[in-house]
Amino acid sequence: MKNILIYILFASFFMACKAKNEANNETTTPSKESDVVVFNDIQLKNAGVKVGYPSMQHIHSQIKVSGTVDVPPTNLVSVSFPFGGYVKSIHLLPGMKVQKGEIIATLEDQSYVQVQQDFLTTKAQLEYLQTDVARQKKLSQNDAATIKNYQLVLSQYQMQEAIFKSLEQKLKILHISPKNLHAGNLTVDIPVYAPISGFVSQVNVNLGQYVNPSDILFSLINPSDLHAAMAVFEKDLPLFKPGMNGVVYLNDDTTKLYPVEVILVAKDVDSIGKALVHCHFESVLPHMAPGMFLNGKFDIDGGNSIAVPDDAVVRYYGRDYIFTTKDGHKFKMQEVNIGDSQNGFTSILPNKTIDYLQTKVAIVGAYSLIGALKNAMEDDD
Repeated sequence: MKNILIYILFASFFMACKAKNEANNETTTPSKESDVVVFNDIQLKNAGVKVGYPSMQHIHSQIKVSGTVDVPPTNLVSVSFPFGGYVKSIHLLPGMKVQKGEIIATLEDQSYVQVQQDFLTTKAQLEYLQTDVARQKKLSQNDAATIKNYQLVLSQYQMQEAIFKSLEQKLKILHISPKNLHAGNLTVDIPVYAPISGFVSQVNVNLGQYVNPSDILFSLINPSDLHAAMAVFEKDLPLFKPGMNGVVYLNDDTTKLYPVEVILVAKDVDSIGKALVHCHFESVLPHMAPGMFLNGKFDIDGGNSIAVPDDAVVRYYGRDYIFTTKDGHKFKMQEVNIGDSQNGFTSILPNKTIDYLQTKVAIVGAYSLIGALKNAMEDDD
């Protein structure tokens, strides 16, 4: 009976020692290096840590830019009138649609009547001189003394003809037909027509206001050729080429993406180091208006890059790390500079001191490793 009790006590002591040793095996092996953690086979299995090599992956980088909705100069028209006058009527409000040739305002001024009067007077004088020239020419053929009179009358006719042509062009600018003008239909009111179809962006005059030839009465926009003018930093400018595709979106609705195509890359850089990249909208967007703010994203073909699975990269205190290893048990936390991510891979920027393609890393379970490393640091404290 005594021997049995001794055997039981010995067996209990042996099992306790074994349990203690197994418990010790489950504990992360301490290291004198603060950025190194060691896992045994059981810990690797429980944490799901897998080791592999970085690989070359074809990853597209993405550039984010901002800009505005813009229109080409040919679609943005400032309406003025070559003659000064008083605004008699206005038919526009900002935002209204207009059609090309539509009357958008009426001006009046006594100078309009004066141009019409001068035209009719010159016309009458020209008709008289035309008859006199023919008469003097006939007389000069029989009498050399009348040649001088003929040349004088011809000179007067030519001067009046130049004045007549000038007044004729002024009437056309005033939208008055020279052929239909006579003393009984002189007008003091002149219509102003819309030069393009579109909508009104600005109305700069009011009733009764006197406008000079240099004053801008209205600003009209033809929205048929809206485009996105995106501001790109100088360092990224060489990456943009005509024909490149991207998407833009409005600041107040980031869920709706509008496809665009690069049509022109500007060569001039502003004071903050940006240049405009003009992009054509793939579809007509009637709710877009010039001046609206845009954000955009463009995919750039970055070629082949050194990359690791996304799970291999951990972010710790604002920096990015991977865990490198030589034997698959001892892992060293290595800071890296990462690039873009695509299809489950994250690119790693080259490092002069490490050949990543020849270096084993924890491609799965990196967060378990950093968790164990943090716990070890806390135990040391």
